[in-house]
Amino acid sequence: MINALKHPSFFRPASRPTSPAPAHHDLGQPDRNKKLALNTFRRPTPAPGPLPQTTAPSLVQDGTYLEMLSLKLSEAVSKALAQPAGPVNPNEVLAGKRPLPAGRGAALGAVIVTELNASRNTPHLYRAILRSLHRPLSVLLSNLSSILLPLLASPAFLSPAAPTPQCPVPNATQAHALGIAKFAEELLLVLDQLELGLNDNNNSDNARGVDGLKSIREGLVSLINKITTPLVTGIRNELIPLIESLERPAHVAGALTKFGSTTKLTTTANTHHPAITQLQALIPLYARALSRYTTSSVAQPALANLLISVLWKALVALSNRADISPTPPPSPTVLPTSNSSSTLVPGLGGRKRRGSPSTTPPATPPASRFMLKLPPSRPPSPPALKDTATAAGDCKALLDLIDQLPRPSPDGSSKLASEAVDEAFKGIRALAVFLEVLQTMKPGSVEKSNADLADDLISLCEELPTLIALPPLIRMYASRDVPSVSEITGLSEDDYRRGILSGFGRAEECADGVGMRVRQRLSATPEANDVVIRWLDLELDLH
Repeated sequence: MINALKHPSFFRPASRPTSPAPAHHDLGQPDRNKKLALNTFRRPTPAPGPLPQTTAPSLVQDGTYLEMLSLKLSEAVSKALAQPAGPVNPNEVLAGKRPLPAGRGAALGAVIVTELNASRNTPHLYRAILRSLHRPLSVLLSNLSSILLPLLASPAFLSPAAPTPQCPVPNATQAHALGIAKFAEELLLVLDQLELGLNDNNNSDNARGVDGLKSIREGLVSLINKITTPLVTGIRNELIPLIESLERPAHVAGALTKFGSTTKLTTTANTHHPAITQLQALIPLYARALSRYTTSSVAQPALANLLISVLWKALVALSNRADISPTPPPSPTVLPTSNSSSTLVPGLGGRKRRGSPSTTPPATPPASRFMLKLPPSRPPSPPALKDTATAAGDCKALLDLIDQLPRPSPDGSSKLASEAVDEAFKGIRALAVFLEVLQTMKPGSVEKSNADLADDLISLCEELPTLIALPPLIRMYASRDVPSVSEITGLSEDDYRRGILSGFGRAEECADGVGMRVRQRLSATPEANDVVIRWLDLELDLH
């Protein structure tokens, strides 16, 4: 009460004076010098070290790891098919797109290898990862097939079918197809490394079981074959006609040059068949192309087929070719002129024959007759002469050329193809030696009995098929009235080539039957055909 009276309310003012407005502070840019740092009140402690990295992911029961793995594989497939970056080669651009570069398949395979190797000690997780591979790899195979289909249907894929000096590198369509083949090859190598997609993959030591990736492997193999087989066949189709033309002898231009008192034939180039000259320009191009086409083991059988076909055609062509000896140039003949009273008669050695008497006076000789004749500045060119390329020389040259082509690898799945190619090369080498020796073993030039001569011939023909060695021997040692081997068998030449001389295996099967037919025909005149008869007896084991 006393306090209330001490400060009565009616003595107070009605309202308090307003407080001054607070100063406006700029909150946008705080003053860093007056900023309170928390570090000043914190005791310094050492920074924590980095967390240890986890090794292989373990199996998660809720399936999170497998879901993340599926996303990772799908992303890797998308990156593998994405357009490459970097400088652009205009010759490889097709519809604004570039071919797949090398290494894309290996990069995708590295992702698969990493995940499978990390779970190798966990059988259940390993099998789960294999099941996760089915979908992304199936999508990848489908995308590659859809990209490849229009390329194979394009006329530019086989235009040109083989490299030429004008077009030594693949065109854009071929480059895109070869990029797909390289991608499939790299991914197939990864499957081989992991032994996936094989028939015998039920191995108990690694607990993998059947992986179900055989269809993926077969699809990759099919992609490679669809691309490489037509390209290799195109080169084969270009080589075969040139090889077959070696059967027809051809002349090589040369010149007669006088060396002292003797005159010899000289040529400006090697005396080879014109087909050999063409092959010398084409074989290096074909070798580079085949080295690019057949890097995969899947393409090795196509390469072996090409080499065996070319070598067999060479054996047939060169063994059936009859060499022609060089013909001397014809004697010069002076044609009569209207104002000459005598002519040179061919074959009379330049003897003059007087013409009929004429009543007209002789014509006035030209003024150039009384001028001093100076020797020419250079001697006249020697007359041209045609020399014949020998079958032995062409066989050696062809062997050197074909030897530049790549061969199947002697290891792995292509071992059998490599052995077949080696046998074919042995045959062409033996034919080169055989034809060269026959040139020095002409009848009458070697003083040997027919039995010894047959023994020498049988040793030369050890690596040669019987039906390849038979035609040269008939031309060399048989009588002139002996017909060709095809006529002796009662077949036309084309039927004989298609039915009997179609390949190494077929020729070996028919060797005994054809040899017996030829021997029966030669036995009609045994004295004139004694060498060939003795050789057939040794070759067919008729003793």
